[in-house]
Amino acid sequence: MTEADKKEPNTVVANEHLLTGIRLLDLTRALAGPTCSRLFAELGAEVIKIEPAPSGDMVRGISKLRGDSSLYIIQQSLNKKSVCVDLRSPEGMAIVRDLVPYCDAVVENFRPGVMATMGLGYDDLRELKDDIILCSISALGQTGPLAEKPGYDYIAQAYSGITSMIGESGESPYIPLAGIGDVSTGVHGAFAIAAALLHRARTGRGQHLDIAILDAYYHCHEVNVHQCSGSDGAINPTRSGRHLSYLCPAGIFHAPGGDVIMMAFMHHWKDLCKAMNRPELIVDEKFSTDAARLECKAEVVALIEKWLEQFEDVDAVIAMLEAYHIPCAPVLTVEQTLTHPHLVARGTVRTVKDTVGGEFQIPGMPIKTSGYSDNPDYQVPGLGEHNREILSTILGRSDAEINALYESGALLDEV
Repeated sequence: MTEADKKEPNTVVANEHLLTGIRLLDLTRALAGPTCSRLFAELGAEVIKIEPAPSGDMVRGISKLRGDSSLYIIQQSLNKKSVCVDLRSPEGMAIVRDLVPYCDAVVENFRPGVMATMGLGYDDLRELKDDIILCSISALGQTGPLAEKPGYDYIAQAYSGITSMIGESGESPYIPLAGIGDVSTGVHGAFAIAAALLHRARTGRGQHLDIAILDAYYHCHEVNVHQCSGSDGAINPTRSGRHLSYLCPAGIFHAPGGDVIMMAFMHHWKDLCKAMNRPELIVDEKFSTDAARLECKAEVVALIEKWLEQFEDVDAVIAMLEAYHIPCAPVLTVEQTLTHPHLVARGTVRTVKDTVGGEFQIPGMPIKTSGYSDNPDYQVPGLGEHNREILSTILGRSDAEINALYESGALLDEV
């Protein structure tokens, strides 16, 4: 059987997009891995989501706010196809292995070593398809002294030094209530798979990709690492509360009725001085440079917040700052983002309709292209919804064979 023959069942695609014709075998769960595969699914790839019987992806039990429908799984599984198998049975594992030759890439986020114990390590997969791409997503990586340590987003965040940068100086650090590490790791993984696909097209070779949440977090350090290293430790970056520690003024400022983010450093300082009707501060040596302003940051913040007290509300503050071209934003609540005109217009926040969960809003697709809609009518799979479709059209299994797999418990669905 040629590679073209193996891919032929994928010729009929409901949602054509940039990655139409690419097929991923998705062995992920929770957030980091599913983000990676969801980006592929939303860009038109066929993503076969393998879910363990009997409950499927662990997040199917989370965010059940409307009946028995998990809003979490809806958000993370748009356009994927669900195959639910018993991964502890030989028949179930045989289904997974049999699908590998028909896929361009496999993505997984088990604890390092688990894939090998399942007989699905990279060398095992290469025996099934020599040019297969395997993307392994983990908290701390596939190699190194901590590789076998179990972990989640915030575990990797702590090891990366990012947690130490969040919160008030002298206090215990905070954690952000958002999946920043998981999601950014998924994006790194998706980019790595796309790059590996291009590499394979050029060389004919597959690849094992090692994508760690730890590495993705560490990649987010802007100045912290090089300043600490470049100063031979003289600069020891740490959390500084509401304001940046290396530029001033830059941070969160209290205003009537709320808070605003303002970035009035470097060349923006003179614009802020003009907005405040304090042109003398532009040439005042105490305030004329970022380094000087950092030396008296508390005074700078107090000066600005005293000026902000004269405004009626946050909107009035933003209007004034924008009039002087000062980078700024109101600190919106999640509830406020749901109806913000810009976020709605761009599809940053989008509305989905689920047969069970009904209509609600989720984050939109951040990748926007000129040729395709970034908000098509993608559907969410029920657990095991595509068992018969995948096994019959790709693996060529007969109805009798599929029925036998259901009877043995190797296949399960809740459709």
